[in-house]
Amino acid sequence: MINSQDIKNGTCIRIDGKLYFVIEFLHVKPGKGNTFMRTKIKDVIDGRVIERRFNIGEKLEDVRVERRPFQYLYQEGEDFIFMNNETFEQIPIAKDLITGVDFMKEGDTIEVVADASTETVLYAEMPVKTTLLITYAEPGLKGDTATNTLKPATVETGATVRVPLFINEGESIVIDTRDGSYLERAKS
Repeated sequence: MINSQDIKNGTCIRIDGKLYFVIEFLHVKPGKGNTFMRTKIKDVIDGRVIERRFNIGEKLEDVRVERRPFQYLYQEGEDFIFMNNETFEQIPIAKDLITGVDFMKEGDTIEVVADASTETVLYAEMPVKTTLLITYAEPGLKGDTATNTLKPATVETGATVRVPLFINEGESIVIDTRDGSYLERAKS
């Protein structure tokens, strides 16, 4: 148990049986009345963000979480199989628990967040940036770079990404795994 004034960004708490990560907090001391904590918390399961106020001194159930690197091995049905880089233990993780799953290729290292007491996987996330090879893109027209026009391109994982007209098939690009947006050409 922790006191509400000990909340920090990244703290994991259990409210009504659900797990939440604190993504923003503010210690508020109004002119009249009691001091309180205004927080934004993110539901671990569905990703919804809600605002919640806690009175100072209110007891909250904190959850100890562990972040470990896992390597993606292969897909088996709807599950993705990962290997712990330290113990070589293999675990399946459901597709809906992985952020950036469309841009994940074999051998990628992702961060798995698990409840330390029950060893259940809460979620897994790709690094924010990843480099992928373009496997198919329509050829761009020479000199057609005056506007910020984008065209669809298919990357090696099979996902479709919107890229500038000057990007061609066979080039490597850097992608933001959170929203699938093109960032830049990969440096060779």
